[in-house]
Amino acid sequence: MVKGLKGEKILVTGPTGQVALPIALALAQSNDVWGIARFSDAAARERLDVAGVTCLTTDLATSDFKDLPSDFDYILNFAVAKGGNDAWDHDFAANAESIGLLMAHCCEAKAVLHCSSTAVYEHQGPDHPLKEDDPLGDNHRVMMPTYSLNKIAAEVVVRTAARQHGLKTTIARLNVPYGDNGGWPWYHLLFMQSGTAIPVHPEMPNRFNPIHEDDLIRQVPELLEVASVPATIVNWAGAPTTLEGWCTYLGELTGLEPKFEVTKSTIGSVTCDLTRMHELIGKAKVDWRDGIRRMVEARAPEMLQKSVPEPAVSPEPPPATADDDTQPITRGGSAAPPTEAEAT
Repeated sequence: MVKGLKGEKILVTGPTGQVALPIALALAQSNDVWGIARFSDAAARERLDVAGVTCLTTDLATSDFKDLPSDFDYILNFAVAKGGNDAWDHDFAANAESIGLLMAHCCEAKAVLHCSSTAVYEHQGPDHPLKEDDPLGDNHRVMMPTYSLNKIAAEVVVRTAARQHGLKTTIARLNVPYGDNGGWPWYHLLFMQSGTAIPVHPEMPNRFNPIHEDDLIRQVPELLEVASVPATIVNWAGAPTTLEGWCTYLGELTGLEPKFEVTKSTIGSVTCDLTRMHELIGKAKVDWRDGIRRMVEARAPEMLQKSVPEPAVSPEPPPATADDDTQPITRGGSAAPPTEAEAT
């Protein structure tokens, strides 16, 4: 159950995705949750059906939403399309046009939570925690050509729709989500299992802010509470750590040795300033070591060593300055490693 939301009618887009699935399942315990997606993953849809989520097959890139009820109390937009260089028109329609049309259709809602990404920022390396008013850019192009610009375009559409309809909105820029449902660290464990080198950017350390799905679930009501017109924009992330650090900890948990390949053909550091987030909704509570250990226990318990080190063994890296992200994951622990383009 999600504290703070009970008896509400809630629409979740992309409910089979890595981030949205646990949120939709948690909300469905005490709310009337609806989900719209193509539902190409039958197993994920079945989990939603069993949990009581009303699932409607919808292609966000082409739908006008006329067949969808409009009387939702809250809209949670977690859907994402991440195509290649031949998918720009499709991805703009699915990611940006769709949320504008959906907000117009459900313009009487109490609030909208639009899940964006810290992929919208200009790359500034490991020593610059990115603030909400920092320059925007295309920091994910090397792995996902359309992703950053589509996220920026969607934010512009959401900001416009919020003002046009007087619809209270929060735009939450998500960093690295992970948990029992998978995430980037899980893919790294699959690389390690197969002996494949993990790509790391030469600007070391590769610093990110992973946030566990438990914190995402817990903070959804707070993000809806701070929704406003014009839209509230806030980073959504956990405490800073490094890709190298969580891979090393995965090695300690499993006995597998991470191998790294230094290359510019991967995403460099995307680390966030969390001042505004902490002021608005508080801090994430799950320590990344605890969360990663739980992820392995949930997804591949056979990979854990019999004698597992306590999380405190792995120290938190120093702050980045002196002052201080849909797709569903379905691979099992013995699966082949994903291609790099699948890793976030």
